[in-house]
Amino acid sequence: MDCLIIGKVWPEPGSTAAGRRTQDIVLSLSAAGWKIHFASAAQPGTHALDLEALGVTTQRVEINASGFDSWIKELAPDVVIFDRFMTEEQFGWRVAAHCPDALRVLDTSDLHCLRIAREQALKTGQAQNLSNETALREIASIYRSDLSLMISQYELELLCGQFALSEDLVDYWPFSVVPAEATLCFAERAHFMMIGSFLHPPNLDAARWCRECIWPIIRKALPEAELHLYGSYGERFASELHAPDSGFHFKGRAEDSLQTMLQYRLNLAPLRYGAGLKGKVFDGFLTATPTVMTPIAAEGIASGEGWAQPTPEAFAKQAIELYADSQIWRARQVQERQLCQERFDPVTWRPRLPQLLASALEEGAARRQRNFIGQMLRHHHHRSTEFMSRWIEAKKLSPTS
Repeated sequence: MDCLIIGKVWPEPGSTAAGRRTQDIVLSLSAAGWKIHFASAAQPGTHALDLEALGVTTQRVEINASGFDSWIKELAPDVVIFDRFMTEEQFGWRVAAHCPDALRVLDTSDLHCLRIAREQALKTGQAQNLSNETALREIASIYRSDLSLMISQYELELLCGQFALSEDLVDYWPFSVVPAEATLCFAERAHFMMIGSFLHPPNLDAARWCRECIWPIIRKALPEAELHLYGSYGERFASELHAPDSGFHFKGRAEDSLQTMLQYRLNLAPLRYGAGLKGKVFDGFLTATPTVMTPIAAEGIASGEGWAQPTPEAFAKQAIELYADSQIWRARQVQERQLCQERFDPVTWRPRLPQLLASALEEGAARRQRNFIGQMLRHHHHRSTEFMSRWIEAKKLSPTS
């Protein structure tokens, strides 16, 4: 089976959860013997995953360029996975036109309209509005696709409930993780850490909120402790976030996030808005570093008493207890390991993706026939997008442009 992944960007699993998600897809399908191709119109970054080392063939493509059409027609993949809805908007009509039998799959990564609704509610103090402009685009993209992959069970239920999507159109496929055995004990670890790409606005908000509202409480109770803040692409915020006199240190990019986290006693994830599953929480699982989470950070991962702390006071209280008490700290390690085994075991989830895609591909035209709204949206959106794209391409080629 041949699969083409069209990436919004070149994946950086060491920098973003979205990059880790793409890596998971590659590993899952490769393990099933699939041939994987990856294409993107973006420039590869310095820290991009070496896809070719994983056996993936790669291709730089252009937007609004007919060269993509001849390339994908010759490639003729069985399955095309769009990395986030804006990639489907750009390339979906070209795939449909030149590989009409290919299964078109949207990997949402996280539900963008939910993240934006939460951000707007936080900034304005008004009720959360899910019927925003991004939702109009994102839900339409889900309908136009044959299948959409959801990383969070919460978001799957939201789509089927709030937006009344058929369960036939969406399926759940989360991160999978093997939690680490503890290599360094409580006494061998010190200090707190936070991590997250600063290209992602929720991470910057979390760092600011922690410094202003949470860290002063922790620091008062634990005056010798420090918080070390790591994040790629955050240098322009260094002067704002680096406050060594109060024990709050901006460290920049962690070249190896897991090796870095192994040294710390506690991982903090004080996210106030966002969506999807949070890579920083899974970093904690992978390094046996207990994590303190807000409800947003814990969403789709853990529920019930003791997992999510909604206020600065509750968050700081749990962080202080875990940091200061070795028995509570070790008990949390055990809880997090059990959680991974129950909900994110690779033995369960890694084989599941190729099975989902093969089953949907086997259904073929019958699956599309059931999705009349998708047919209607494809008809109208793809025609308008095609003509706009062709106009841009002609304008670029015109000597007078």
